[in-house]
Parts: sequence; C-alpha cells; structure tokens
Amino acid sequence: MTLTHAIQVEAHRLGFDLVGVTTPFPPPHYQKFEEWLSAGYHAGMAYLEKMSSRVRRANPLEILPDCRRILVLGIRYPPSPGTMTEFYDPTSGLVEDVKSSPYRGRVASYAWSEDYHQDIPTRLNDLVAFIETEMGKTVPHACYTDSGHILERDLAQRAGLGWIGKNTNLINPQMGSYFLLAEILLGIELEISAPFEQDRCGTCTRCLEACPTGCILPDRTLDASRCISYLTIENKGNIPVELRSKMGEWVFGCDICQQVCPWNRRLTAPAGAEAYAPPGIAHPDLTQALSLTPEDFSRQFRGSPVKRTKRTGYLRNVAVALGNQLVAFPDHKQRPLAVAALRETLIHDSQPLIRAHAAWALGRAGEVQILQTACRLERDPSVLNEIQIARDQ
Repeated sequence: MTLTHAIQVEAHRLGFDLVGVTTPFPPPHYQKFEEWLSAGYHAGMAYLEKMSSRVRRANPLEILPDCRRILVLGIRYPPSPGTMTEFYDPTSGLVEDVKSSPYRGRVASYAWSEDYHQDIPTRLNDLVAFIETEMGKTVPHACYTDSGHILERDLAQRAGLGWIGKNTNLINPQMGSYFLLAEILLGIELEISAPFEQDRCGTCTRCLEACPTGCILPDRTLDASRCISYLTIENKGNIPVELRSKMGEWVFGCDICQQVCPWNRRLTAPAGAEAYAPPGIAHPDLTQALSLTPEDFSRQFRGSPVKRTKRTGYLRNVAVALGNQLVAFPDHKQRPLAVAALRETLIHDSQPLIRAHAAWALGRAGEVQILQTACRLERDPSVLNEIQIARDQ
C-alpha cells in the first residue's frame, strides 16, 4: 500500500467522505476572486481585503513555504429538507410541533450539530499524527477548515473532489454538495489526484431562479450583501429593509440553492444523521426564541455554529422570520402569542437592533396600534425611525 493510499484509508476511517491530493500551485480562479473583491461583492467582510489574506490566497506557499502537496478533504452533513415535515421520523415530534405552530424558523443543516470548527480540526490533527507515524518523522503542515486564507473550492476541484457549481458550491457527482471542506498543507510528496475537469451543471439554472434575494451571479460567484447566509450570520447590523420579506423563515444560514440542485435530489442522510436535528435547533419556535435571555442563548447554543450570531444577531433574525411567518399564516390560533412576543421584544428588549427588527415585523403583520404605543416610549433614534417606517407602510 502506498503512503497516499494509506492516508486515504485513514482519512475515511476518521470520517472524511472525500479525499484528494493537489499541488500548492496558485489556484486557477484567483483573478476571479480579485474581481469579486473589486466589485464589492464581499459586503462587510473587510478581512477578505487585507493584503496578507490576498497574498496567501494567491499562493499557498506563502502559508507554508515547505508545502509540496495539499490534502483536500470533504465531510458530509445531512441534506436540508425541502419542507419542515420532510426527512424526519414522525416519532421525533417535529411533525406535530410544526402542525401546532407554523411560527418556526429554519437553520441551515450544517449547523444542526456541533460547530465543525471544533470537531474537524481534531480529525485533521489525528490524520497528521498518522502521517508522521507513517513517515517516522515530523512533517511540516498547516490545517484549515473554512478558516484559512485559501480558495478551498478551487483546490478541491483541482484535487478531483468535484466541480464548482453555478450556486458557487462544490458538487460531487455521487454525493452532491452538502459538504464541509478541510485542507492539510503538507511538506511531503504524495500522488496527485486527477482534477475534476467537467462542468456538469449544463444548462440548469434552478439555483439562480430559486434564490429569493437574487444573490447568485451568472459567473459562479455571489453578491454576499444579498445572500441570506451572509445577512443572518456575518452581517452584524441592520438587514436591508428591501430584503427582509424575501428571507422567509431562515434564521441562520440558507440551503435553498442546494435544496433545488438536481445533484442533491436523491441524497440520503449520512449515518447518524438522526442525531443532527433536534427541533429546537433545526426549526426553532420563533415565539419562544424571542424570550431568550443572554444566559439562555449561551446555554442553548453552547458548541453550536449558531452561537456565532450572538444573541443580538439571532433575535434580529428571529424577529424578521416571525414577521414573515405572520404574513404567511395570518389566521393561525397561535398568532396572538406571536404578536405578544414581538410586542414584548419591541417595548422591553435591551438591544436597539432587536427592537428595530421587531418593529418591522409588527408593521409587516399590520399591528399598527402596538407601533403607536412603542413610538411614545422609544428613545433610540434608529428604532424610532424603524417604528415610524413600519407604522406608515
């Protein structure tokens, strides 16, 4: 067994579904990345503009000068259901929960389990330890998972893991696109995988047509300032008013462009996926979520990617989603409780950002009287402005 094959076998044992090897040569689409930055499509992610980041993305040898090969790995996570009642065992109670209250949010499926930033690095370190044992010496290396200054999808395509689809995700023809990617830069020689040369999207444009905010661009990039994932996670301020009604019930991330992709149509969940989706995480009750204290939020999302938004960002998202659901289900018996939760949030929450989006949600639901009361009590100019706009819409 060659060293490359032994590494692949060990990577699979550690839970990685895809394994490929490529060179540290400059990524083929780096110029496209520069053009994307110049167009401002990175929105508020200013860290991408830093020269140190750009230099490293342009040339992996700037990260690890001794690098000879890059091991690119993919690990599956459960495909996102098209509706809240799909994919789940009815004994979980989720189906009944959804029927009893439609005022629920949605969380992107990669965030249903523990934060991969905590789990995957452990596996990468274990794989490096295996390689060093096989080599009988210390090996120069650097490990990343969605955290390094590298263009990982470019590297993954060059390592033969799949092609970059029109929705900007890496797509594998057997396993679809529900993958988390990781990389190990190594100072050793390994057999190089054949790059994935084909573009199998063909004439399909379902992802572009399905995106509610129109963030997916024709050149296989996206405008982050319009992307629901960016708006609910990376964005720390106001969600643009014109995009709020397009966000549906998403409160953390978005899976729409993957849900509609034909390459994901017949996917089954990976082994153990039943543990991924407790209803409180995958489809949180929006009315209850508005009552989360900072302590409640920290406790509920300890070890979860959702904690990245902090309480303020999460409840901002929850308020927008609840406003949208109140419009979608205006006559449900749970409506008075949902409206009361928004009113309590608007009047009493300590964070102006949350209050501002609660005002928008109440305006969307037509609750003008609550907004008039809040207008007399509110002192923050930014929230007052939101209340007045919501009241007059």
